[in-house]
Amino acid sequence: MFLALRELRAAKGRFALMGCVVVLIAALVGIVSGFTTGLGDDTVSALRRLPATHIAFSGDARTDQFARSLVDSRTAAGWGAEKGVQATPMGVSITRGSTGRGVPVDLAAFGVDPGSFLAPRVESGAGLRPGGDGVVISRQIADDGVRVGDTIVIDRLGIRLPVLGVTGRSSYGHVPVGYMPLGTWQRIRFSVPGAAGAGAAPPGQYSAVALRAGGGAALGAADERLGTRTLARDEAFAAAPGYSGERITMNSILLFLYLIAPLVVGAFFAVWTVQRQPELALLRALGAARRRLLAHTLVQAATVVVASTLVGAGLAAGAGLALGSAVPFSLPLTTLLGTVAAVTAAGLAGTALTLRRVTSADPLTMLGGNR
Repeated sequence: MFLALRELRAAKGRFALMGCVVVLIAALVGIVSGFTTGLGDDTVSALRRLPATHIAFSGDARTDQFARSLVDSRTAAGWGAEKGVQATPMGVSITRGSTGRGVPVDLAAFGVDPGSFLAPRVESGAGLRPGGDGVVISRQIADDGVRVGDTIVIDRLGIRLPVLGVTGRSSYGHVPVGYMPLGTWQRIRFSVPGAAGAGAAPPGQYSAVALRAGGGAALGAADERLGTRTLARDEAFAAAPGYSGERITMNSILLFLYLIAPLVVGAFFAVWTVQRQPELALLRALGAARRRLLAHTLVQAATVVVASTLVGAGLAAGAGLALGSAVPFSLPLTTLLGTVAAVTAAGLAGTALTLRRVTSADPLTMLGGNR
């Protein structure tokens, strides 16, 4: 330990350079992890908040189900009659509008039954009313200047939505959510701008049926009978637009960073070990055991990698605070600690590439064995 720390001080320039590289890798991994989590939350946080265990889509919808799926009222009633299942229809679509004060609003319209378990809890204002009209907006829309008492007018349709209350932060497809009664959602979803029959009643169809299923619920048999395809709530995240592609892209970047870290650290310590072969041979000639040389090398590697990773994690956390809510970035403590552990493990794995050369140092080198 003493000799390892002495070498760190003696060659502080080289170790500082290596430390800076690890700092940048750790910071980059932390920032990419924050964007991965933030983008995921910004895409499916509204689905994560659904108090449901499963979501039943129409059987013909295999991708982008919330946009492609349509189930009718008879299917929804069939699910409601299933033993061990609570069921309520839901609608999901994206629209836009503006308030009377000229505030533009992009809105992921979530149609729910005000008396069902999907009805949102409000932080301020009032909730949805059975048989009434209006919208409960997410916190992001309120932050953009929309207030309780405003009226959102949907573009090209002229449908007026009084803002009743504000709920927590929730998004779908990077668009903040507004919760409204199913009848209002159907008018938005099925109305055609400028059509002659715009005043006709919309069809009794929905995007999906949200389910609360108990342990004895026969979901597969119900799917066969009702012609639906049921997914667990978390599996339904892939039905949100862009979610799967974003996850694959960001996780691929993280994978390459985790592959780069051990290669960079391993290359540095490989060169450092080659340069220290005479010193290692001298230690062996003086009676140092291979186990001690291994400990010596691992102490140096752990000191550089752990210290640098902690600094890099601090930079990533600072970047998150600096970005604030300007971009979808989320780096909770558990994710940050996981990043520290993963980068540390990857760096130490790179060090393992050099251990064979450390243990193979020949004491005869210093005793004239090469003469």
